[in-house]
Amino acid sequence: PTMAHSQALLVLENFIGGKFVPCSSYIDSYNPSTGDVYCRVPDSGKEEVEAAVKAAKDAFPIWSSKSPLERSQILNKLADLIEHDLEAFAQAESKDQGKTITFARTVDIPRAVHNFRFFASSILHHVTECTEMPALGCVHYTSRAPVGVAGLISPWNLPLYLLTWKIAPAIACGNTVVAKPSEMTSVTAWMMCKLLEKAGVPPGVVNVVFGTGAKAGEALVCHPDVPLISFTGSTLTAQRITERSAPHCKRLSLELGGKNPAIIFDDADLSQCIPTTVRSSFANQGEICLCTSRIFVQRGIYSEFLKRFVAEAKKWKTGNPSDPTVNVGALISKEHLEKVRNYVKKAQAEGARVLCGEGVDPLALPPGNQKGYFMLPTVIAEVKDESCCMQEEIFGPVTCVVAFDTEEEVILRANGVKYGLAATVWSSNVGRVHRVAHRLQSGLVWTNCWLVRDLNLPFGGMKASGIGREGAKDSYEFFTEVKTITIKH
Repeated sequence: PTMAHSQALLVLENFIGGKFVPCSSYIDSYNPSTGDVYCRVPDSGKEEVEAAVKAAKDAFPIWSSKSPLERSQILNKLADLIEHDLEAFAQAESKDQGKTITFARTVDIPRAVHNFRFFASSILHHVTECTEMPALGCVHYTSRAPVGVAGLISPWNLPLYLLTWKIAPAIACGNTVVAKPSEMTSVTAWMMCKLLEKAGVPPGVVNVVFGTGAKAGEALVCHPDVPLISFTGSTLTAQRITERSAPHCKRLSLELGGKNPAIIFDDADLSQCIPTTVRSSFANQGEICLCTSRIFVQRGIYSEFLKRFVAEAKKWKTGNPSDPTVNVGALISKEHLEKVRNYVKKAQAEGARVLCGEGVDPLALPPGNQKGYFMLPTVIAEVKDESCCMQEEIFGPVTCVVAFDTEEEVILRANGVKYGLAATVWSSNVGRVHRVAHRLQSGLVWTNCWLVRDLNLPFGGMKASGIGREGAKDSYEFFTEVKTITIKH
């Protein structure tokens, strides 16, 4: 690039010990909707992580000795500051990630604000346990203390939303943190760093090191002074984290992929079910770990469902993410788009039918977005359960629809993948809804709705979808160390 071109690029810096610190080398980050480089992200490694961990360790004694109320007030102030800049954050998230401005405005940034407010409140309401043994003249009670430096690694699909879901409980509990956002979507994390001092977060409490998983992530996971790692991302990376952290006996919270089923019985209310299932399949370009990618429809309503579902999917508009009428933005990267397209090709090669979207319908893009990474919502029918499209996480705007006959059969088929994150069940029969929900191997089951979240309750998956849960009580337990104290009187 010419000098003039590189001047216009946004250049991020690591945030260590309350200061922005330049890095010796950088990675290009692309605007997915245009295919152009628009930002340079530090390519941090061992040295930068070392400095960040040291800053976090130094800040720990003061931060951990503050009362929950003092920390709560600071978290609330940070929430207010992000909310005040909501539009700027939403614009940045949309440009950096490819998601629609509408989604960033209504989901990502409000949820990031809510994460801070939620943990600012919940930290004030935890109680510890106590038991008595009168015969022995003993009383036992527990106390909880922050663990130390928390390593937080967050993904590119919901950048600020998932980063704050980790930072908020970690610092609310009195830990200090070293966070590593995805190198593909680092801008909103960097913007948040600019607000920390004003919110009253002392230097070193929140450190953000930008870079790749292979360099920066690895250094963080292997650091002996980081006793705990919270990670959201792929199952493959989680295996690596587990191996690398094992020698240090670190505690891990891993929120991984999904291959989430929707089970639609013939007594479902289709007027609710169809628009919600289109949303659960294609929201955020299908780049949410909770998205539906296997739809099981009872045979009696299969053809009607398919016809209406495809018609509804075709109404979703794909294009420039900053256009408020657009429903589907750009996928995160050229490589990821290629990977998602290959799944559709494989399905076709296996004899499945692509009913709309990729390779079937023309994709018309505005002139400025011709080189962007776009794909239409794609519906595939007649896919075999053993197909890679029904077994592997695609993480794009692709969903497969198949027919089933009985409740027993669909439970076995829904459970027949290595993942177990989320599931949706559609039926107006209350007894059936409970029966099926109990038998699905899934950390979350929504019935007759999707993505309705109460942050008080546990979030996380079974099987290859992860280890541990996060939520009011669960995050508190993860980010604190418990001690049992016995007093003889």
